Amino acid sequence: MNCSELMKTDVACCKASEPVENIAELMQARNIGFVPICGDDGSVIGTLTDRDLAIRVLGEHRRASSTRAEDVMTREVVCCGPDEDLNVAARLMSSHKKSRIICVDGQKRPVGVISLSDIADRDGGAGSSALLSSISQREARS
Repeated sequence: MNCSELMKTDVACCKASEPVENIAELMQARNIGFVPICGDDGSVIGTLTDRDLAIRVLGEHRRASSTRAEDVMTREVVCCGPDEDLNVAARLMSSHKKSRIICVDGQKRPVGVISLSDIADRDGGAGSSALLSSISQREARS
């Protein structure tokens, strides 16, 4: 199965200069916990998660209205192409300890997102349990 067959294509992206308060409101409105952060050319330059907001904004007592995404985003971008096999995405998620991966086009613009829960729904838990175990090791070390 290719990533394009499983990825969610309604990707909400934000600019690096966007206040995190606005991004948190977007997350709440769309019931999501992950937003790709894009540069002026639309390419992915980072991600912002609900965990980033909790640890790097709330935990560091920053003001959400004046903190920009680029100040607290995760700069390591893990991505794959929509035409790649889903196993490639799962291996990347496992090796980078990420529960979500961005599918990008040739210019690194986001075209979809795949989450661990998408993989679990697809395989009925068969392969996702090992993937979850490898990803969750990141949480234990943090």
